[in-house]
Amino acid sequence: MRSFILIFTLLFSPALLAAAENGGADIEAIRIHAAAVLNNTPIDAVHPGPIKGLFEIQSGRNIFYSDADGSHFVLGAHIIDAVAKKDLTKARQEALNRVDWSVLPLDKAVIAGDKHGKLKLAIFTDPECPYCRKFEKELEQLKGVKIYNFLFPLSFHKDAKRWSTAIWCSKDRHNMMTDIMINNADPAAGSCDTPIDEIIALGEKLGITGTPTLISGDGRLSAGGKSAPELKAWLQEASAGAPGER
Repeated sequence: MRSFILIFTLLFSPALLAAAENGGADIEAIRIHAAAVLNNTPIDAVHPGPIKGLFEIQSGRNIFYSDADGSHFVLGAHIIDAVAKKDLTKARQEALNRVDWSVLPLDKAVIAGDKHGKLKLAIFTDPECPYCRKFEKELEQLKGVKIYNFLFPLSFHKDAKRWSTAIWCSKDRHNMMTDIMINNADPAAGSCDTPIDEIIALGEKLGITGTPTLISGDGRLSAGGKSAPELKAWLQEASAGAPGER
């Protein structure tokens, strides 16, 4: 009888039940080994991945993968659905890193695009950033999207904050931004109160470290620019319940 009770206890212990639910994986072992591999970086979650036998590990904004016992890891890789031609890893990162649209101070953005557009896009941008400048040319081809540009000058760009101030203090902010980023204008800094420091603090709180960083109407966050067609398709993936005009 004691042997039966012992076997029953082992078979239905929380650890074994959890392993069964996860296809025999030792989630705690994966977590421990992952923390060691990442030099004790906090591990936020471990879930079954999109491929059988592969487990997704979340650490901050990053995703990587492990086998079922944490003895092998895949770092810096993206899983692609070859049939749907979709980057599954990137889609998961965007979903995990959603931004609550309501935290964005839309009254402190430089408005551009279609002011009556149904699709919404927020951009953390730096007027001196070469990638932002290239992306600005793509935005000129974008239709049906209302754009909120948040001035986010990076500290290592010597003219970025001066130009951001000039943009905010201009009578026509978007025109000044375009003149700087596309026409290479070099205006003096303006003299007015700006929300730039507040936007920098918000960006840091959201974990934004580079420009351009995009936020869709439903809060998905994507680092780097896109072509106008890619951007339109990405924005159209937003859920029907995405926040609208405030």
